[in-house]
Amino acid sequence: MKSIITMRLRTAGLIYIACDLMFVILGMGVPILCIILGFIVGWFVVIRLWEEHGHADLQGLMRRTLKYSILSVLVTFAVMLVIWGRMFVLLFHTSTDYANLGIPLILYDPKLSFVGWLILMIFISPGLQLLTTIFAACVTIQRKLKCRGVN
Repeated sequence: MKSIITMRLRTAGLIYIACDLMFVILGMGVPILCIILGFIVGWFVVIRLWEEHGHADLQGLMRRTLKYSILSVLVTFAVMLVIWGRMFVLLFHTSTDYANLGIPLILYDPKLSFVGWLILMIFISPGLQLLTTIFAACVTIQRKLKCRGVN
């Protein structure tokens, strides 16, 4: 466990990118597993920064946690942009059959459902991952402070 926490940041980043790509593949382009990975990333970032800097500079700890959380979400955003971004071209083709693209028809109109699906995959899913990462980080900070007896 100690070796995981003390590994170099570059190694941890490469492992995260590999896990993120694997979870996108397992989700068949839907980043639900990446959103769940956000809980693990939030925990890891706080534990790692806590081991390096302690709790003396809580504001700096939270700032660095937010920075690393945003970096992890940018990886997922880039992957979603590569996977789903090329589908925006279909919005400008008049012969596109939106009902048979294989996406869920979440709105009443197939074209609106397609646009909603692209927005959900590219923007909202990484946003949810950011929320889960920050939530896990806040819970971890709170538990670490409680274990140390710091109010």
